[in-house]
Amino acid sequence: MILAIDIGNTNIVMGVCEGQRILFMERITTNHTATDAEYAIILKQIFELKNIDASTVEGAIISSVVPSVTNSVKNAIRKINGIDALVIGPGIKTGLSIKTDNPAQLGSDLVVDAVAALQYYSAPLIVFDMGTATTVSVINKDKEYLGGMIMPGMMISLNAMVSGTSQLPKIGLDKPKKLIGANTTDCMKSGILYGTASSIDGIIDRIKEEIGNATVVATGGLAGTVIPLCKNEIILDDELLIKGLMIIYNKNVQ
Repeated sequence: MILAIDIGNTNIVMGVCEGQRILFMERITTNHTATDAEYAIILKQIFELKNIDASTVEGAIISSVVPSVTNSVKNAIRKINGIDALVIGPGIKTGLSIKTDNPAQLGSDLVVDAVAALQYYSAPLIVFDMGTATTVSVINKDKEYLGGMIMPGMMISLNAMVSGTSQLPKIGLDKPKKLIGANTTDCMKSGILYGTASSIDGIIDRIKEEIGNATVVATGGLAGTVIPLCKNEIILDDELLIKGLMIIYNKNVQ
């Protein structure tokens, strides 16, 4: 079994895989001040909840956009089963052809998303990852990573709106009863959810004007809330990052 972990600004997603099969995935809050031991306890408790012996894990791989947390999680894995995890970065083989101005600047999560998308779906590709920020990756018909976009995630936008106003309340992001809200809460929900969905649709249309028709894939913690509201055909793949990490792990250990 292989442990795959993606460390994001808000959440950490971990998955345990056996061969091509993902046995389970879990999401925990990213704690920027947690110690190695605290992360080790969390990881061990998750294994216990799933009735899996952590010592049976044979390898591990990490992608991270939070450098301060990366070593803590890597050391935590070493504490629970003695494994030195691979970390996506310089020297790791990904097989991805990156055509951006500075390939070294490309976030490891975007690399992993692109690797998985190319393995499981047909290029050209547009890949949305909806987390703290919403990122867009564009891959052409020659399977080259061209670049993309970064924009505020839904929760950042919502929190900024609430904190910057006097009378708007904190709300959840469940779907409103109808598009045109009849009260403050439903107006806010409709604005955030349908506004984001419309933004995604608009971006897809504009990118397709440049590269032609493309397969569109979405992942990330908030994707399942918004993608059903979009008008374009979009494949929702919650496992994309874990799939990509497993592909890269196999490229580097075989």
